[in-house]
Amino acid sequence: MLHKIDHVGIAVTDLESAIKTYQGLGFTLTGRDRVDSQKVETAFFQIGESCIELIAATDSDSPIAKFIAKNAGKGGLQQLAITVTDIEAELARLKNEGYTLINESPVPGAHGTLVAFVHPKDTEGVLLELCQHPESAH
Repeated sequence: MLHKIDHVGIAVTDLESAIKTYQGLGFTLTGRDRVDSQKVETAFFQIGESCIELIAATDSDSPIAKFIAKNAGKGGLQQLAITVTDIEAELARLKNEGYTLINESPVPGAHGTLVAFVHPKDTEGVLLELCQHPESAH
């Protein structure tokens, strides 16, 4: 079951500079994490029940580095993440409905979440991330 917008992911070329920018806008940094499986470092800013996630590549062949390269070397809106209760059930449902899954099984995400991605070609050009937080894990 889909619950809420978990976060909006923004690819950035310089995480420290981007953090300062968002702090200057009035956002409060609530956490940072390195996700080696995705080759990224992240910074989260809570806003209401959702977050803004700044995402920087830690390797030149990471998905974020490729996204930035496709955007003329600039970052930008990279993903929309949705909180789910049972990520494996959602993946099975979406696969059954014919959506193209980047991940057939969940992978580790930031802050202990399990995540999986739906290909943008099936979601009007937006990378959709499903997130299951540890407290809702089965």
